[in-house]
Amino acid sequence: MTNNSDEAGFLGRPFKALRPNHETVNEIVAPPYDVITRSEAKELAAEKPFSFLRVSRAELEMDDDLNPYDKSVYERAHENLSKLKSSEKLLLEDKPCFYVYQIRNSTHCQTGLALSASVRAYKQNKIRKHELTRHAKETDRTTQIETVKAITGPVLLAHVPNQDLDNQLKEVAASRAPDYSSSLDGWIHSIWIVSEDNLIERIYSAINKVGTLYIADGHHRSAAAARVADSRNSKDIQAASDAAAHNGFLAVTFPENEMLILDYNRVVKDLNSLSREEFIERLSQTFQIEISNSPVKPENPKSFGMYLEGNWYEIYLKKNHHPTDPVDELDVSILQQTVLSPILGISDPRTDDRIDFVGGSRGTKAISHLVDSGAMKVGFTLFPTKMTELMAVADAGLIMPPKSTWFDPKLADGLLSIELD
Repeated sequence: MTNNSDEAGFLGRPFKALRPNHETVNEIVAPPYDVITRSEAKELAAEKPFSFLRVSRAELEMDDDLNPYDKSVYERAHENLSKLKSSEKLLLEDKPCFYVYQIRNSTHCQTGLALSASVRAYKQNKIRKHELTRHAKETDRTTQIETVKAITGPVLLAHVPNQDLDNQLKEVAASRAPDYSSSLDGWIHSIWIVSEDNLIERIYSAINKVGTLYIADGHHRSAAAARVADSRNSKDIQAASDAAAHNGFLAVTFPENEMLILDYNRVVKDLNSLSREEFIERLSQTFQIEISNSPVKPENPKSFGMYLEGNWYEIYLKKNHHPTDPVDELDVSILQQTVLSPILGISDPRTDDRIDFVGGSRGTKAISHLVDSGAMKVGFTLFPTKMTELMAVADAGLIMPPKSTWFDPKLADGLLSIELD
């Protein structure tokens, strides 16, 4: 296999995975560390002494009042990963390989490639971002990587459909049973190990001709990996080689047309000192408002659902929207510019504690429950952001509004990790 990682367009390479096998995978597999609470992690791991949550969320084994960013949490994570290795629940691949990663249920299937994504490509914007990151969360993942001496959280990537690459991955998945698989939250996650030299070479050539990859989910994980690489490279000139494990980050890329983005909805605590009648009057200046006999999940862009005082409404823009850039085109931006900011006074949804966000997987019932309980005053449902919209924002070098996308299914933790030297 070619090792000229300085070539134009270089995006990633095979890697020696630290992984379970078909006998141990069900003991280990876990949901992503950042989609569950501490109490949920504790409950999920209660009967699973080898759950990967004991690595990704090691605070579940410690006192509830302990800061999850305490040094002892990361040290416990390192101890638990070491136990998984010493007990041979996790094994280290003999050679660098690629891995076909498929996620499916009865109605959906997506087949992608797990690789060591290039930190250099990330810094050169060949692996493109669309979100801002928070320093505290970056530091958390950086400390996790450095302490456990492994990159354990996969980054979800997307690429423009590529017949050469995508067909090769599907051929591998169709040719034999997966090397290991497990069910998680209603989805079956399957891994095929690609160890044949000729096939590794073909996939390497295909992925590195794609040109651009897009971060769908995992901005803090990729940013943390880049920080680890910078730190290690600054201490040792030899460490700057792209072949060093720390100069890549764990990622899985799927063709964008196979990925699912669910709606990411909004709920607000009050009407900004407006009465219901005043709020509806202000809203009617921009929107046509129609009451609905059932919960509203918008079927088209530029329309929204609203739940207020026990009633669902469909609301539609009265005038054509004329976007100035790809961010302005997004429904989340339109709602922010026409309702949340000018009427409800939420100028910065990243920091305003009057607003919260409800992922589409929780359904409209979650919104009506929050409003009916009195915890929130009004809720809005949105049409899901499209992958092509996300990619247009990233191509333009712009930033998506917060909580614009909810990807489902998500990648599992524990199926693949990259050990650092």
